[in-house]
Amino acid sequence: MPAPTQHILVVANETATGPELHHAVRSFAADPAARVRVVAPALNSRLRHWLSDSDAARDDAETRLDGCLAELSGLGLEADGHVGDADPLQAIADALTGFPATELVIATHPEARSNWLAHDLVDRALARFGLPTVHVVVDVTAHDTAPALVAA
Repeated sequence: MPAPTQHILVVANETATGPELHHAVRSFAADPAARVRVVAPALNSRLRHWLSDSDAARDDAETRLDGCLAELSGLGLEADGHVGDADPLQAIADALTGFPATELVIATHPEARSNWLAHDLVDRALARFGLPTVHVVVDVTAHDTAPALVAA
């Protein structure tokens, strides 16, 4: 019986544009038939959320998602994706209903700039979903750095 295809769920927002993420996913995809799904949470300010004005956040997330998918495709990966819930844990849960992820990749800004790390997203996702999880640090201000992988 053939081994199941590797299904990698990637969660990234502003970091979706970083080549560190693209190359980390390419190197993580050991299976030549690996499927990749990218979820870009539509992050919004509290005021805009309160006013139910999420259009700009969704448009920005869609633009970053499209660029990420193009880069992953250029690296030979079969990838698709969508804009997800503003809460990254909910975005992951929603994505898992239609995508049988075998691994989870979470991309964040460096610790000093990361709201997701300040809220312990990587450990919370690992505890909630129980998937092998890789944390990729993407410094969008310095695209010439090597990927920083942290296995969780």
